[in-house]
Amino acid sequence: MKKRLAKNVFYSLGAVSVALFSVNVCLAMDPVDKNLFPYEPSLVNWEKSSAQFTAPETCGECHPQQFEEWTGSLHALALKDPVYQGELNKAVKAMGHDISRQCEGCHSPMGVVTGEVKGAGLAGLSPVAINGVSCDVCHSMKSHTGWQTPYHQPENGSFVMSPGRDGADGPVLTKYGPYAAADGCGEGFHECVEQPLHKTTEICAGCHQVHHYKNHTPLESTYREWKDSPYSVKNIGCQDCHMVEYDTFLRSADAFTKPQRGEFRHYFNGANFLLYYLLEQAAIKGGDQALAANAKSKYELAVNRLKAAADLDVTPIYRDGKLAEIKVRVHNRRAGHNLPTSLTNIRQIWLEMTVKDQDGKIVMTTGTVGADGTLPEEVRLFNSDGMGENLHLQIDPWEVVAFSRHDTIPAKGYKDVYYGVSGAHAKGPLSVEVKLRYRQAEQKIAEALLAAVPKDIDLAATYGLTAVPTLPVVDMVVKTISMNVAK
Repeated sequence: MKKRLAKNVFYSLGAVSVALFSVNVCLAMDPVDKNLFPYEPSLVNWEKSSAQFTAPETCGECHPQQFEEWTGSLHALALKDPVYQGELNKAVKAMGHDISRQCEGCHSPMGVVTGEVKGAGLAGLSPVAINGVSCDVCHSMKSHTGWQTPYHQPENGSFVMSPGRDGADGPVLTKYGPYAAADGCGEGFHECVEQPLHKTTEICAGCHQVHHYKNHTPLESTYREWKDSPYSVKNIGCQDCHMVEYDTFLRSADAFTKPQRGEFRHYFNGANFLLYYLLEQAAIKGGDQALAANAKSKYELAVNRLKAAADLDVTPIYRDGKLAEIKVRVHNRRAGHNLPTSLTNIRQIWLEMTVKDQDGKIVMTTGTVGADGTLPEEVRLFNSDGMGENLHLQIDPWEVVAFSRHDTIPAKGYKDVYYGVSGAHAKGPLSVEVKLRYRQAEQKIAEALLAAVPKDIDLAATYGLTAVPTLPVVDMVVKTISMNVAK
């Protein structure tokens, strides 16, 4: 007993030491170079000239297909997202605008450098600012400064936008892209420059690798997860899965085959299906049937991609001839990063299992969502727990400096979960149904964020929301197998 107690104390002290060590390392991180990063804690930058940024509607006049694909995308909605606006409003009230600018630098980069975006809300913003990550954010991207950040990796918007230059006869607009410019490119409106950065994951990394504003602790590590994965080794980048149709995504993930030039789309489709759903409701309420159809198609693509991302193996384990455990192996089949990714202390992937005897009587269940949207304490979750400098649980990203628990599934990897079978003496064979379920946040977190939206965003008028709905859940995988109670 004493040995066991000593061992437990040793492990507990070790865990605390690791947490303290990680905090101290972060506090010792190189300071931000404020000359290089004048908008810090956002690390976005701007080569300022007389050339102005271009609104996406203007781009759409010559590029209607790309504009239609971008419309309703997560990039287009980056600033308008009411959940984000609630989080931003909380951040401004808690920390002030100087700190919350870190978020704005990726949700409206042009709005930050031009000084338009000064806090939560959308009132009075120009099309350049309100449209979040629009055409000119990426196509003005001249370089990235990821290796010059305090973390010496891309983080917190570490890219340089240069929408043009001062010419002899006035401003000259410059647009960067992944391919060599064809004759007549830009048709006199802008010049075209081939930029190899646009074929790399680093163009995405600055905003999909988010670190604490002061300590630079990794909070979102999507880029690093990809870099440590087989996808990086096989040269399959973000664009090869998130800027293509569903079938092309499957091919990229399964065969590590890069898409051809004509297969790319400006969908930027990801797991935030809730935002597509809200956009569809807003479009229906506003009478815009085309936008509603656009949002619905993007919602369906997001859900289908989630369902293709993972798989389950369900296996009985027998001891002394009797069913003792059920082993569930959760595979990350097609996500080029961990499952989940992004703010992993907010996202939730979990297992729900129901075991019935031959008469249909439930003999065991776990992971069922309660009527109030909560998950039971014994649920097997794949996500993380953030903690503040006091080593207590924290959720808000400006407070989280480390993780007390980080349990996600790496790309092409798996995690095993074992369940003791309380119904081993039930009448067999048993029917075992296992679901891998996903939602973007815990119900009470979503309620808190939507309750915090700025006053100029009317949820009832825009989305038809008079109360926070139950957050939708996507069943990524559902497996039902039969197993005998004895072998």
